[in-house]
Amino acid sequence: MSLFVRALFVIVIAALAGSGAPAAHARSLPVLASRHKHRPAVHAGASRHSTGIVLLTDGRATVKKRPAAYFLRKIVSQNLRRRLSAKSAVIMDAATGELVYAQSPDLPRQPASTIKVLTGLIAIDSLPKNELVPVSRHAARMPRSKVYLRRGRKYPANDLINAVLLASANDASVALAEKIGGSEKTFARLMTAKAAEFGAKKTVCKTASGLTARGQHSTARDLALIFDRAMENRLFADKMARTKVRTKDGKVIRSHNKALWQIHGTEGGKTGYTNVARQTYVGKFRRGDVELVVALMGSERMWDDVKTLVRYGFAKKQYLVQLAEQERRERETLAAMGKLVSLDAAGDSKLPYVLLTGIKKQPNL
Repeated sequence: MSLFVRALFVIVIAALAGSGAPAAHARSLPVLASRHKHRPAVHAGASRHSTGIVLLTDGRATVKKRPAAYFLRKIVSQNLRRRLSAKSAVIMDAATGELVYAQSPDLPRQPASTIKVLTGLIAIDSLPKNELVPVSRHAARMPRSKVYLRRGRKYPANDLINAVLLASANDASVALAEKIGGSEKTFARLMTAKAAEFGAKKTVCKTASGLTARGQHSTARDLALIFDRAMENRLFADKMARTKVRTKDGKVIRSHNKALWQIHGTEGGKTGYTNVARQTYVGKFRRGDVELVVALMGSERMWDDVKTLVRYGFAKKQYLVQLAEQERRERETLAAMGKLVSLDAAGDSKLPYVLLTGIKKQPNL
């Protein structure tokens, strides 16, 4: 028997000897991960990645065990500008008005149908829900999107408002504008004034529908401000939360806002599109105690952009809360040890506390 054959024979015997039932049973059990103060030792069945992350295996597949903070840091550190197709975008904290994320927030662009937020809100405040609104030739001849109102007929204001906010109907927008302002041009001035009242001073409206018009523009920041204030109106917010409504004559109007059934926590939103504006969107989202407003303009992949912004916004807010809580605990610990001194008396707002040990130079107290 050759040396090679003998060696092969020894290897086979050794493998068979190490594959008894107890070992096979052990491999079938799931491997559980637990958190320790120190890194666990690497045993058989586990290997260490070059980054220091322990990889656990159950004999069939390898699973990475990472804490939630890892994913939060990964999301927050992402360069969203590379991932978004939008020309401008903002994520705004609805409670404070602070921007969680901003990409060209004040870049003026055509808003498309997102500007119908102002049309619908003004109509809600101006007309009783059952007041009849006539349809002019100009309104009936509006291009799509529309609900095909018939010239000369009158429709309940509530049905037209729902058509504007859910189905983005251009014909209903103009009919409401003419009823309230006497003309679409006059109504557009009311829209601009309402935007300025909300703090959206870079918004200029020329149409009630958002169809491309010379001199008409808004910004991602302005759209977020407008929508946040509009959602304070209970009737407006109730309409924005609906996926469909039925008109007085039995027709069904369906919402264009896919986020209502695709993104958890959606409270409402408005879509828009024209060839010049591309895709635009503004919407509000709540998860737990955090409420965010997302707005984007000039998008080519609107729903992907919206999902990315919402995910990023809530992850960053959670991450900031964790950091604040960690800092609070550290300060309490240091204060209890007598190692933390307040500098409020010195009026140094940039450095409210100082650690008494491990610093190179003491400030002048």
